[in-house]
Amino acid sequence: MIIIGEKINGTIPVVKAAIEKRDADFIAERAIKQTEAGADFIDVCASTAPELEIEALKWLIDVVQDATETPLCIDSPNPRVIEAVFKYAKQPGLLNSISGEGDKCEVLLPLLTSNSWEIVGLTCDDHGIPRDVETKVKITEIMVEKAAKYGITPDRIHLDPCLLALATDNESYINFIKDIKAIRAVYPDIHITSGLSNISFGLPGRAQVNRTFMALAIQAGMDSAVMDPTNKDMMATIFATYALLGHDRNCRSYSKAFRAGIIDPNRKKS
Repeated sequence: MIIIGEKINGTIPVVKAAIEKRDADFIAERAIKQTEAGADFIDVCASTAPELEIEALKWLIDVVQDATETPLCIDSPNPRVIEAVFKYAKQPGLLNSISGEGDKCEVLLPLLTSNSWEIVGLTCDDHGIPRDVETKVKITEIMVEKAAKYGITPDRIHLDPCLLALATDNESYINFIKDIKAIRAVYPDIHITSGLSNISFGLPGRAQVNRTFMALAIQAGMDSAVMDPTNKDMMATIFATYALLGHDRNCRSYSKAFRAGIIDPNRKKS
């Protein structure tokens, strides 16, 4: 599972306050803890006023890079903000995100030429998030074809089928499986990702829904997620699921994670 750590995002009240106060220690601690927990990328998203976003995002990038060597996931709904701060990244990471909306592909894809950066792709366009599989596949095809013009292969794309909340769509997960199968039929090497907590929005007991979704989604083919890597119950679900599916020889990764305290809330890291 490719883990994109979600805990440095300005939509989180304590993170918003830290950004406003420029509390570098708070941000650095969150970055370090996510790295120690196994994050492959650290998402940095300012989520502030448009006129302040570039400066705030650059500050986040600098603080996180000073604290850890984990690659960044540079995150903004505005592609020109990502374009403006891209040069401050010290190593290749992940850009979040492109889609069929506006000129996102045209602005961001050229940044990935002649390097190993990866990108999140959302199956939505100027008409919103489609409900049918066929339209999502078509949007994916358009994005992949545009990416190919810049030498970007499908294995550098984390495709997000835009999972809907179960509370508003009773067949959300069922449709998610259909999306994965249809997209992988065309692009077997593409990564499938999601904003993990989207599935439980509006429901009580969200943690249980999220963990169950994670196990089922891994079985269906999801191999990337925007999530909290410091959530040991969720990490335990991931390691246990891979072991149960036969993807963890002799349960070595599960056992190693347990000994390291990554998946056992009662065990401290050695």
